[in-house]
Amino acid sequence: MISSETATSAPETEAVESPLQKKQQLWAGLPYESTQILRLAPLAAERETGLRPLLFACLNRISRHSKEFSMLRLSITLPEKKNSKANNCLELWVDHREKTIHVLPEHGLVTDPGNRGLGRLLLAQAIDWCSPKWHDYSLPTVGLKSGQAPNELARLRRDHALQAQGFTVTYNDGVQMSASCTAIRLEQLGRDWNREKVRVMDHLEAAHLLYSSDQNLRAQTAQIKKLDEKISLLQRDDNTLRFTIFTLTFFAIFQAGLLIWMATR
Repeated sequence: MISSETATSAPETEAVESPLQKKQQLWAGLPYESTQILRLAPLAAERETGLRPLLFACLNRISRHSKEFSMLRLSITLPEKKNSKANNCLELWVDHREKTIHVLPEHGLVTDPGNRGLGRLLLAQAIDWCSPKWHDYSLPTVGLKSGQAPNELARLRRDHALQAQGFTVTYNDGVQMSASCTAIRLEQLGRDWNREKVRVMDHLEAAHLLYSSDQNLRAQTAQIKKLDEKISLLQRDDNTLRFTIFTLTFFAIFQAGLLIWMATR
């Protein structure tokens, strides 16, 4: 006789969220606390990026601190342009217990429009926020894949921007398909960016810009009004001339007909 034993299945292991993931969910929907105006300088057109006119954007910022974690979220928005959540966004999460700094998004920072200095600006703002409070915290190694750069020129610009901020870019293979971005200490990273490409405007400068734009708009509106009045006057003169020409033509035809009738009598 074979005795049957009741099979007991092992309880399924549920994924346990880490304290960092719980805090990320808790702070995910927080609105931005401050906004600064950015001036993107007009640059020469490129074959890859096309026209690069004068643009204005907004640098949005929010930071939170607790005993275990600190968070900084930065994003850049342009008027009348809907940005993807994966573009122009950078998050730093500082774990004070482990003394580590985590960078999001994990796939890397992507800026749009490209080659306008926005990437270095976001990196510089994040580095300045970390320094010098957590100079002894360990920095992550970020993987760089070839798919993140659409072509060779974009890859070179990416590497130059990272190296200009003090990061070390090391390629893992000879064909440069994948690389890693590292930094030994926080002090070696730069807090400056290319201010010839992008400049953060203070409130007084932004107010002066808005006042000048309003004055220019009023002047252009007055000029357009004068031109409209001039066009209306010319249209009235044109209608008068058309009526005069029609009257003279009708009178000439009548006079010619009258002369023909008198000649044939």
